[in-house]
Parts: sequence; structure tokens; C-alpha cells
Amino acid sequence: MRRTSLLAVPVAFLLALIPGTASAYPNPGTVTGATTIHDPTMIRTSAGRYLLYGTGGGLGYRTSTDRIAFTAGSDAFSAKPGWWSSYATEAWAPDISYQRGKYLLYYAVSTFGSNKSAIGLATSSTGLPGSWSDQGTVYTSTTSSDYNAIDPNLFVDGDGKWWLSFGSWWTGLKMIQLNPATGKQLSSNSTRYSIASRPTGTKAVEAPYIVKRNGYYYLFASYDTCCAGTSSTYKVKVGRATSVTGPYVDKNGVSMMNNGGTPVLESHGRYIGPGGQSIMNDSDGDLIVYHYYDGNDNGTPKLGVNLLNWSTGWPVAY
Repeated sequence: MRRTSLLAVPVAFLLALIPGTASAYPNPGTVTGATTIHDPTMIRTSAGRYLLYGTGGGLGYRTSTDRIAFTAGSDAFSAKPGWWSSYATEAWAPDISYQRGKYLLYYAVSTFGSNKSAIGLATSSTGLPGSWSDQGTVYTSTTSSDYNAIDPNLFVDGDGKWWLSFGSWWTGLKMIQLNPATGKQLSSNSTRYSIASRPTGTKAVEAPYIVKRNGYYYLFASYDTCCAGTSSTYKVKVGRATSVTGPYVDKNGVSMMNNGGTPVLESHGRYIGPGGQSIMNDSDGDLIVYHYYDGNDNGTPKLGVNLLNWSTGWPVAY
């Protein structure tokens, strides 16, 4: 991930701006060690240590001191919260952040293909495995819902308002407003906003992640099919809006409520089905952190990390 040549980054970035070229999408930056992961979310502590969590078990943990060499540790939860059993036995798609002097971990509990799902919240003073305190459910869906309460992402706006985006398939991606004091839905605003959908054809859009850059809100999402090894068709797209609740549109002005989205990462070479993305701001810029399926390793899901360039007004991975 570290830059090895002053010329390498500009050349790669320029090629990335040319759609349809062999180099339209960059290879992931170099990572080593315990890099098998799904749906990664990463943060850097004030001491410079990277904490990464991902899908599986009680939420798998990886750590690094240089963003290159990663080691595995215990799952986030030493004992799975009892309420999980109403939905599943494993947690998915965590989202870690540091707010108000503590670490927050939002995550989903569900089974593949079902929308009987729940988003949970845990808090910690260190962010380390075994330190997480269960705060229970935040939002749920049932088999009669037209949405799926998985893949949560917390966004804190500049005015101090908290928003949770989430969703997978069905009628697409949703958003609710949270109470910063509890990390759960704000009682005075029960609205469930719709921010992205695919009304015709496949319903495959999930894993929202929102950031604000240069006056715009950017919604990243994963499209098409994950979790099928080398047959996965996952890809990352983005839209932007002037309001956190949308409407989000892509570079061509197509609404993300109508299958819009500007490509950020797609399959290329051995790097198949990139998605499950999160965005992290680091000392050298914004990172997109994601998984892909390694075509040279029987489709094993692995960690991908790239920098993002925003100079065009749209995020370009390099």
C-alpha cells in the first residue's frame, strides 16, 4: 500500500481515468499475513495501531502496525450475546468507528438470503477483542419486511447528527437517524429513508457506506453477487448528494434509486468481485478497504486496500 515510486501513482491514476482500459481498476495495495477476510472495516487508533474486523463467528479480528502486515486475533466477542440466537449464530458486516471517547461496533446478525435480521451495537474503551460490551439490537427486519436490516454504517455529520445506513437486496438501501446519546434510533424521527434501489431486474445492492467530501455526501455500495468465489460478480459503485438522505445520483445524473451508480472497483485479472467496502481516512489520504476473491487461490476472500483520489469530484481508486 505504501508508495514505491513517485511516478507510479500518477501513471496508475491517469490510467484509472480511462474507462475500458486494462488498467481501469488498480490492483490492491500490498498486504501480507492474515489477509483472509470478508466485509472488512478498519480504524487506526491514536497510537497508530490498525484494528480491523470482518464477517464471521463473533466477528473476526485482524491488526497491523504498518497497514501491510496483518496478524489475526480473537473474535470481537468472547461470548456471543444471547439475543443473536433469535436471528442466527454468526455476525456479519461490522462497522467500527470512534465517537465520543469510545469505540462503536455496529454489525448484523442474519442468515444468508433471509431478511429476518437484526443490527446490533457494541461499545468498547479500547476497540480490542474481548472488550466489547453488548448494547443489544438497534434495528430489525422480519420475513414480511420489504427491506433487510444488515450491513450497517454509521455516519456522523458536521452538525453532530448521527445516521445509520443499511440494507441488502429487497427494496434496497435504507437510512435512519440515531440518537448520539444511545447509538439507537432517534425517538423523534421514525422515518426510514430510502437511498438506493434496483426497481427492475436484480435487486442486488447492499453494503452502504457514506462519507462527506468537498460539500457532497457520497454513498458507496456493493452491487451484484458476492460470496460465490470466482463466480462472484460483486462490484463497488458510488453516487453523491447535497443532503445526507439523498437523492444520490451518479456521474451521469442517474439516481441511485433507479439502479444508478458510478463504478469505483470491478473485477479485473485475479481480483474477482471486489466489495463489502468501507472508507477510512488515514494519514496519507482516504482508503477504500474491501474484500475480493483471489482467482489465483481458489476464490479465497482476501483483504484489498487502495487509496482514493477525489480531484475530479468523484472517488478514483489507485
